[in-house]
Amino acid sequence: MILDTNALSAVADDELSAVKVFKSANSIALPVIVLGEYRFGILGSRRRADYEKWLRDLISLARVLEIDEQTSEHYARIRMELKPGGHPIPSNDLWIAALCRQHALPLLSRDRHFDWVHDLQRMDW
Repeated sequence: MILDTNALSAVADDELSAVKVFKSANSIALPVIVLGEYRFGILGSRRRADYEKWLRDLISLARVLEIDEQTSEHYARIRMELKPGGHPIPSNDLWIAALCRQHALPLLSRDRHFDWVHDLQRMDW
C-alpha cells in the first residue's frame, strides 16, 4: 500500500481508523513526493523532533518510491486521460498516482480526486 500525505499524517497522529488500515497492509510504500510534503508540514510543528524520529523509523521499515523514467510515462498518460474530463488534480498528486500505477499498489488517501484516475485503487479510512 502507498501512503498519501494525509494518510501519513493520520497514522503519525494515531487516528485509530487510519492506523487500523495501515496495520492491515502487507507492505508500506512512501513516494518521495509524500516525504517532501510531510517534512515540509512538520517543519513548523511543536512536535517536530517526535515526528522526525517517527518518520525515520517508518522509512526504515517501508519502501521509498523514487520517480524514474517509467514514472514519467505513467504521469503523462494520467494527465492526458484526465484532461478531456476536466478533472485536473494537483501536480504532486499526479506523480503519486503515477507511482501507484507503475507499482500496481493501492493508495491510502482521503483525496477523492484520485478516484478519477483509472486503474488506481484508493482506500479511505
